[in-house]
Amino acid sequence: MECLQFVLPYITLTGRLKKFVCAAGIALLAAGFVGNGGSASSETRFSLPAGEGFDYYVLALSWSPSYCAAEGDNANRQQCGAARRYGFIVHGLWPQFERGYPSNCATDRPLDVPRAEIQALYDIMPAAGLIRHQWKKHGTCSGLSRKDFFKTLRAARETITIPSRYKKLTDYQMVDPAAVEKAFLAENPGAKPDGIIVTCDKRYLREVRLCLTKSLSHRSCPSLERRSCRRGKVVMPPARGG
Repeated sequence: MECLQFVLPYITLTGRLKKFVCAAGIALLAAGFVGNGGSASSETRFSLPAGEGFDYYVLALSWSPSYCAAEGDNANRQQCGAARRYGFIVHGLWPQFERGYPSNCATDRPLDVPRAEIQALYDIMPAAGLIRHQWKKHGTCSGLSRKDFFKTLRAARETITIPSRYKKLTDYQMVDPAAVEKAFLAENPGAKPDGIIVTCDKRYLREVRLCLTKSLSHRSCPSLERRSCRRGKVVMPPARGG
């Protein structure tokens, strides 16, 4: 296949100009900026530095309305103010051992997170305190720089499809945690039945947690099962103002 067929399919060039455009097009394709269909491949999308010093990640997605309802007046106002209509947000990306997990690891890297980096995460982690805490407790154990850790966290979130029925609730719902797990499994091909759990407290559905490899593929993690919600029905509150 001639390279111009995917770089400039409607322009006819000759001689040196044609060779130049061909070379430029191939370079762009290799960099992930050009491709069939106009989007980068998954390999380019998740070309991230691998962490070290742990075995796998747990991506924790918190149902924000449950946190806000359960914590009441003690809830973070940045996340739970009246105008905040968040659904599932990222609680964290947690490095894990096959048994147990590291936390608050010694590091020479700065523990503070610059304001610009915090603001860039607000669409998926809508609280500055949460972002700082996740870097100090979990990010420092990833073997990654702060920027690479949060880049990996965002990429991990982008691997997960939230079932449409749980993207936004307008009223209170009683849900079966097992049914929520099944909905996530159905929407995320490759997810493992023993690599996902739903957590709850005495009343509310709190989180969906998924196990991922360092390269952000789904994997099993049977040790997570002991934290799974055992209740038959729990409440999913609607987003505030929803």
